[in-house]
Amino acid sequence: MAEAQTGGRGRRRRGRGADSAPAPSRDVNYRQLRNPFPLMEVFPADQIADMHETALRLLQELGIKVLLPEARKIYAKGGARVDEDSEMVFIGRDMVEAAVASAPKSIDCRAGARRRDFTLELGSLVFQPGAGAPNATDLERGRRPATGQDYLEFLKLTHHFDVFQMISPQVEPQDVPTNVRHYFTTQAQMELTDKFPFFFSRGTPQVMDCFEMLSIARGLDDDAFNAAPHCYTIINTNSPRTLDIPMAQGLIDFARHGQMSIITPFTLMGAMAPITVAGAITLSHAEALAALTLTQLTKPGAPVCYGTFTSNVDMKSGAPAFGTPSHFQASLAAGQLARHVGLPWRSAAGSAANINDVQAANENQFGLWGCLMAGATVIIHSAGWLEGGLTVSFEKMICDAEVLNMVAELCAGTQAGPAEIGFDTALKEVDPSGHFFATSQTMERYNTAFYEPHLHDYANFGTWAERGAVDANARATGVWKDILTNFKAPPSDLDRIGALKDFIARRKEQGGAPPES
Repeated sequence: MAEAQTGGRGRRRRGRGADSAPAPSRDVNYRQLRNPFPLMEVFPADQIADMHETALRLLQELGIKVLLPEARKIYAKGGARVDEDSEMVFIGRDMVEAAVASAPKSIDCRAGARRRDFTLELGSLVFQPGAGAPNATDLERGRRPATGQDYLEFLKLTHHFDVFQMISPQVEPQDVPTNVRHYFTTQAQMELTDKFPFFFSRGTPQVMDCFEMLSIARGLDDDAFNAAPHCYTIINTNSPRTLDIPMAQGLIDFARHGQMSIITPFTLMGAMAPITVAGAITLSHAEALAALTLTQLTKPGAPVCYGTFTSNVDMKSGAPAFGTPSHFQASLAAGQLARHVGLPWRSAAGSAANINDVQAANENQFGLWGCLMAGATVIIHSAGWLEGGLTVSFEKMICDAEVLNMVAELCAGTQAGPAEIGFDTALKEVDPSGHFFATSQTMERYNTAFYEPHLHDYANFGTWAERGAVDANARATGVWKDILTNFKAPPSDLDRIGALKDFIARRKEQGGAPPES
């Protein structure tokens, strides 16, 4: 439910006079959510402790390959044993434990508008749509390499729904050259949304450009920018046990400037991780701890979010699979380990389906509930993600947002006071075999009591058939087109946006910044 939709969507009851006061509009805050669900555990506490101990042993005895020389120097200065010939770094448990102790357990994220701010900590809940895909798809234009127009449209959809608190990488605008692509995506985020933005870690020059653009657009001096996280990046290790140059550099750059890294080893059981849930999550845990240690050696207290994205492969084809029982179990185990170290953490839903069909819905929702039952702080790929990350679908984003809105409704909770029980305003007013349509309680609440869907159709079969028998997938097309047609960007400071455009023009004249460290 977007801000634009929180009011005025209720159906007016017949019989209300023209002089009646306007019915109250529905206003539910989806921007600062808490996870209300009881947490599940897949392993006993002693086995989780063993997994953590094994991860520490792995880092100390087997080590991790770190390709960036500067990162190896930081590790060495912090006390790690470094073999420069093999680029291996062996991290002692004391270093890791000190890093975990210095990493903040609560991260206050500053968006472009204060009402959009949120806190990441165990118990909070933040959603992002599908991210980082090279392709886009919808029913009208088909599957295609993603373009700048696709990026802008997904950005508008993400801004529209309050249930998405963070901007994701969305899709790659492949018609925009790589040396200037970050100007395009950053300008779009500054102009079209006031939510918490995302920047890729594709080399220090691009990262510094993005930091400068955000500071210009939001009127931040260096001290204000460095004092709190105003943006984030996602860091993927190259499993097994490798931290490549751009990812290591991203950890350093974001930590030095007080911005948030979400560290996410992407481990697939049976491929780049052991085939068991326990083995894969132990490897993921070790890699996340190694990357986290680098951030804290760079700047103690730097905001960092623990993460994992672990599922299995199809052993017949080797293709990634998502929304599987193993994916669910891996999320539960990751949640246990995140609580073991006390850090906010990121998990993911997603689907390997090729189109927005029943398989896509089943996989996304099963993966989503694994994240919710695991207590994930940030859930990425929660809407729109297809083909294991190769495509983001317009229709699927709309369909999945409906589910996320309903989850957000559950987060809001409900009350059971005298007004809700309604002895005088409902129970006493209705005789046996009567109805509650016209009770005082119903008349007061009919416009605000229930969630109003943006996609689902509750008409009976006859009415639905008379309206053209339009299925949910086709209705979703109409929804996203309507959102884009009526989109209004949040207010922005024209002088700052002008200064941002001047900066971009000047940097483009200088050749931009290629994606390299």
